Amino acid sequence: MSKLTVTYIGGPTALLEYAGLRIVTDPTFDAPQLYPDEGGVPLTKTAGPALSRADVGTVDLVLLSHHEHQDNLDYEGLELLATGVLTISTMKAGSDLFGGGVVGLDSWESREVGAVTVTAVPALHGPPGSEARLGPVTGFVLQAEGEPTIYVSGDNASLPLVQQIADRFPDISIAVLFAGAARISAVNGPLTLTSADAAEAARIVGATHVVGLHTEGWEHFTETRADLEAAFAGTGLLVETPPGVAVEVGPSPVE
Repeated sequence: MSKLTVTYIGGPTALLEYAGLRIVTDPTFDAPQLYPDEGGVPLTKTAGPALSRADVGTVDLVLLSHHEHQDNLDYEGLELLATGVLTISTMKAGSDLFGGGVVGLDSWESREVGAVTVTAVPALHGPPGSEARLGPVTGFVLQAEGEPTIYVSGDNASLPLVQQIADRFPDISIAVLFAGAARISAVNGPLTLTSADAAEAARIVGATHVVGLHTEGWEHFTETRADLEAAFAGTGLLVETPPGVAVEVGPSPVE
């Protein structure tokens, strides 16, 4: 079985090299700044990306969990989408970002991209009832012959939904989890997985390797990379992903 190569860029953004594709998750390449969010909740970015958009080079696919908040799609991220790169996201993103390469999928719908089958899977951006304020989000499952099956959570905070995904995809071996327990004052509860919930999500899907994203670079992330590492202490699941460094993730010869 082949491996996934991950280059962590910052926040929710990483470059995944998988089955011949160069895939970027939730593109955020802006410098640190304050965003006056349209919903009335400002967001503050505190650290820039480890790699610029130009440094990343060719991108074959963007996996966009949602498009309505700058901590998942910022100005430079929009510039990337404007190049016409195929972008898979929510149905609402497909409607709102028409005219480019954005394709919206409903949960459990799939799209073939090269050798990869990309399936949109359900996600909830916060506690039950928060969708009306925060909008729809999606996660993804990636499958390809001879490759590990990968779950990319997107901005999901719901463990029951993770269980649904595990039931449909019992062979997930790598989980790319958006953690950080993001919070805003307008919503009573974390908008993404807490560190403890990320560890439970990994257990539910049966992951043998976990890539942790979405734990640093923004003021509204309330749990850090250190918190995530503590939650996974002793499991051997969490992969070290130094910013800007390509890391191979996947089965070793003894597995």
